[in-house]
This record gives sequence, structure tokens and C-alpha cells, in this order.
Amino acid sequence: MSAYNGKYTEELIKTAAYIGTPGKGILAADESTGTIGKRLSSINVENNESNRRALRELLFTTPGALECLSGVILFEETLYQKTAAGKPFVDVLKEGGVIPGIKVDKGTVDLPGTDGETTTQGLDDLAKRCQEYYSAGARFAKWRAVLKIGPNEPSQLAINENANGLARYAIICQQNGLVPIVEPEILVDGSHDIDKCADVTERVLAACYKALNDHHVLLEGTLLKPNMVTPGSKSAKATPEKIAEYTVRALQRTMPPAVPAVVFLSGGQSEEEATLNLNAMNKLQTKKPWSLTFSFGRALQQSTLKTWAGKTENLQKAQAAFLARCKANSQATLGKYEGSSVPAEALESLHVEGYKY
Repeated sequence: MSAYNGKYTEELIKTAAYIGTPGKGILAADESTGTIGKRLSSINVENNESNRRALRELLFTTPGALECLSGVILFEETLYQKTAAGKPFVDVLKEGGVIPGIKVDKGTVDLPGTDGETTTQGLDDLAKRCQEYYSAGARFAKWRAVLKIGPNEPSQLAINENANGLARYAIICQQNGLVPIVEPEILVDGSHDIDKCADVTERVLAACYKALNDHHVLLEGTLLKPNMVTPGSKSAKATPEKIAEYTVRALQRTMPPAVPAVVFLSGGQSEEEATLNLNAMNKLQTKKPWSLTFSFGRALQQSTLKTWAGKTENLQKAQAAFLARCKANSQATLGKYEGSSVPAEALESLHVEGYKY
């Protein structure tokens, strides 16, 4: 395959490898204005620009937290925001050794000819937006494709359409200097067992890498953000060891070793579940030619959000909660998380049926 080989080639490879550094991971702070509004309303805080900025500043300025992170995914508004003292968030992250990233998709729409399946929009002006984001300091991007498991889902049409959309997004990003995170999320919704999830995950990932090759994407300059292979939300839970075995096997069967890292999404698991499952994968004694790390949103922020509650006097406690989750997941990328006494919030399921950003 002739992969992309342009002016950004070396930078893309270097950036992707850095983001996948063992011991570090990604904070997904790219919630849309509507989604972060739901988070803020859960703690009775108004959804306005000032409060959105305050929450992000709390996260980005937590002492010690950036040492556990290699990247932060931002929403477009956040990319251009500053701290209360006037320092651009992009500069705060860069000085902390963290690469700024940007969410570039424009959400999902129904895919005609299917039973409620979706495709992701945002390709039309993507090249222009990538150029603007690169100029603003972003060096990687995220695009979320969503598939569901049902009696006849995902359909081959939905698999192919989303794989091709991800591949088109990926090559456009690379041509404009951004490392694409390829995110084919298979929702946990349903009563299926872990074997069904494994089967679908393997089919989806195989289609994605076929499409990425067809579109001449430089795999060394990409990252994969998949779901973990788990039973459905209405099924009995599996152990971290079983989830680790099934997830890593799915990757072994489908994912080229040229890709430097897997940055798992948490998919509505509780904070502690996501950490334990990631830890079990890194303890697993088997072939793993890529680093296995995290790109968590809710699974890094939930305890923090509840502790903060929008009150200045809770800032230090909230930052301590955030640092605890960052350290736990940093240890999990090395297979060294031993678990500890965790707050009740960290054990709460974060599952939302049909989750949308």
C-alpha cells in the first residue's frame, strides 16, 4: 500500500507515538455545548461559557495531572479559551507536556435504508477546519462513528459506511497535519453476550483497517479508539480478566502492528471498571505490538464533577479527585494498578442508552 507521504509525515508519526506513551493517556474534554450542559445541570450549574471554561480550567490546572496525560481532546470553543488569568488553554497544555487535540465530527445522523443506524457528518468542510485547528495549536483530531448491536445490527451497510467515513476523515486530517484518532464505537446497549460483542468488534475493526488502507492512510500516524469487548448493558458483567482476553484477541486479529497505540473509550463503564479492565489488558501475557492506554471522558471526570459542584470552595477537593483518577489510569497503562479505597462516585455506572456527545 502506498501510504500518505507528505510534508507532515514525520510529525504525524512522532505525535502519534508520543500520545501512545505508556504511563500516559488522553483526557477527552471535547463534550459539545449540549452535552456539557447535561453534565453541569446534574450539579445544578448553569450551562454558560464562563462555567464551561471554569470546569475545563479546573481539569487542566490540577497539579500533577498533566504528568499522567499525553493529550487532551478539546471542543472547538475550548481550543480558543483562556484561563481566568488570561493564559490560553493550548499553552497550559503544551507547557505541561500535553498535546492539544480537537473533536472534528459534527455528530451522527440516521443512515437511510437501515433500522435506526447512523453515520457521522462533518466531512464537507473538514480540510479547511483542520487547517484552522492546526494554526490554533491542535495536533490530533477525533471523529466518532457509532454502531449498535441488535438482532440484525450492525448491518454491513452501516459497517462499510462508517468505516469509509472514518478513512476519509483520517486522510483529510493527515494531509493537514493532524493525527486522526479512529473511533468506531460499538455501543454497549443491549442484552447480548461478550461473544457477540467480540464478533461484531472484529468485523468492524477489520472493515475499518481495510478502508484506511484503501484511502492510503499512514497507519503509523494514527491512533485507534475502540470500545472494550464487554457483554451488553443488560447482561451479567464479565470479569476484567475475561474482558482483557477478548478485547486484546479482537485487536490481534484485526489491527496492524504499524499503529502505535490503542486509546480505549470507557463507553459508560464506571470510573473504576474502566481502570480495572485497562489494567487487566496490560497485565495480560500475550502479543501486544501496540501500547494500550486510555481516552476517557466520563471515566476521568465524574467524581471530579460531583465533588466540585460548581463551588469555588470545592476546587482543591475536586482537583484531588481528578488527580486520583489520572494516577489510577496511568498505573493501569502499565498493568500496575492495585486498586484502593475509591469514593462511591467512582463505582457508579455511567451508561446512557444511545449515548451522544
